[in-house]
Amino acid sequence: MAIGKASAKAMKSKNSCCILGYSSSSPSPPPSPPRASASAVGPCRRRLRSRPSFAAGVIRRNARCLAALALLYLGGMVMCVGPFSSLVGLLLPPPGSVYRSHEIFHKLWPDIHADNSSAIELETLWTYKRRLKEQRPCLSTIVGQHFGLATGTEANETSGYLIVEANGGLNQQRSAICNAVAVAGILNAILVIPRFEFNGVWRDPSEFGDIYDEDHFIATLNGYVKVIRRLPEEVMERYGHNITNMPNIRVPAWATAKYYRREVFPVMKEQGVIRLAPFANRLSMNVPPHIQLLRCLANFRALRFSSTIAVLADKIVGRMKEKSSRTGGKYVSIHLRFEEDMVAFSCCVYDGGKTEKVELDMIRERGWKGKFKRKDRTILPGLNRLEGKCPLTPLEVGMMLRGMGFDNTTSIYLASGKIYHAERYLTPLLKMFPLIYTKESLATPEELAPFAGYSSRLAAVDYTVCLFSEVFVTTQGGNFPHFLMGHRRFLYGGHSKTLKPDKNKLVLLLQDASISWTSFKLRMEAMLKENDRKGMIVPRVKKFNRKTSIYTYPLPECGCLQQQNDSTHRLMHTWNVESGTGR
Repeated sequence: MAIGKASAKAMKSKNSCCILGYSSSSPSPPPSPPRASASAVGPCRRRLRSRPSFAAGVIRRNARCLAALALLYLGGMVMCVGPFSSLVGLLLPPPGSVYRSHEIFHKLWPDIHADNSSAIELETLWTYKRRLKEQRPCLSTIVGQHFGLATGTEANETSGYLIVEANGGLNQQRSAICNAVAVAGILNAILVIPRFEFNGVWRDPSEFGDIYDEDHFIATLNGYVKVIRRLPEEVMERYGHNITNMPNIRVPAWATAKYYRREVFPVMKEQGVIRLAPFANRLSMNVPPHIQLLRCLANFRALRFSSTIAVLADKIVGRMKEKSSRTGGKYVSIHLRFEEDMVAFSCCVYDGGKTEKVELDMIRERGWKGKFKRKDRTILPGLNRLEGKCPLTPLEVGMMLRGMGFDNTTSIYLASGKIYHAERYLTPLLKMFPLIYTKESLATPEELAPFAGYSSRLAAVDYTVCLFSEVFVTTQGGNFPHFLMGHRRFLYGGHSKTLKPDKNKLVLLLQDASISWTSFKLRMEAMLKENDRKGMIVPRVKKFNRKTSIYTYPLPECGCLQQQNDSTHRLMHTWNVESGTGR
């Protein structure tokens, strides 16, 4: 019985060693039996020494076998992997998975500060050119005819009213609006001005008319899709003046035009009105050319910011150009996503230690109510960083730009919400680029007062200032940079003029303790050239095989809307030019 207990303890000790990551070559020896008087146990002890039990012999033989197997295993590992020190290396985190950018910055700062090499000329930064194909004139026919939904005299008759509810932030709503125009074209429906759902994250109660010019939207789409502000009274009476009583169709994500014709159109013809809610990403990117045209028309022509937003944005653009007189009025804009909610949501680890972890855990719990504590959710901060999912810190963005050749006289517009621990994380960026401006520093408190508490309206101001910068820097994915890159391609002859860092490469460089400033600069200059080349990419589109977003890559389908050598400022701010209220 004592031998059995000893074997159990030995096996328990072995298992605990395995959990810690290593194994012992033999089980621990059993404890010595308690001592008793010699007269009582002497004969028994002599018998045990002279005639060992069968079980004890088995344990000794098994121990020798286990020891031999362990030695063979270690020998094989040394032959396959290398010296024993290599085995220890397997337990270390992989390169790039740990945030050490602040250490690299402190090491390289003397070289960065003393770097007096020639700075980039913003006027000649973008060198990659591509001859774009001559565009055909835009279609101007009634869209419903292309689907056989109406023929002859019936072509002017609509099938019913379409109500769409857009959710999310500014640019997710923008996507829903453009898709709604396209779906109205597919169904030959009358589109009611889209409704905006109140979002718990953005917390902006703005309606369509608070952000966009309704009159311009309706007039621009006239002849393509009929748009009205509200439903007729007789329709409202039929449903008790309650839109939620109207038939709602839950359309699957990325539904095709064929799906809308087959499943949605018959319901609309029968009921006369339908709701589509939710409506985020409910239309495929692969749709016929005349439907893509509706998306282009809505995005680049019909959606114009309201006068309140346009006037302030126009003033800030003008002030940024004045601040950038050294570079001919050209400036760099950065969409910095190192905000509290984004840092928390990413589940990435920076250099704040235990205090940072406790703080971000609290933010995650407050904002997402246990989402990150589910048993089926595995959080791997190191893997997130290696895969480029971590928001770049202001320090990392600054090092990248200085490495590319932007010097400390570069004027930068920072488009961002509230930066996480701003005083701490913005300090290194300000050391590298002292000429940094925001909407708060360029506008007066009186000018900003009407925007207080309206995140989408403030985002619209940032969107406009970034749109007219010579260089746009995106640091994290999302609808804002995707729409902005596409809009810039549309305005600037197909070139997005955008720096999109290769974060997979960047994290490796910013953890390399042996890297020199010269070596880092060479890598960043190569990254800049690659961004120049990618900025002019035009996807190959053949009928229904589009795999990229038309909002990010608007060409070739939206090319018929481009104006030859026209003022991009006029294209965006027609209201200001016509009314004379802009700068």
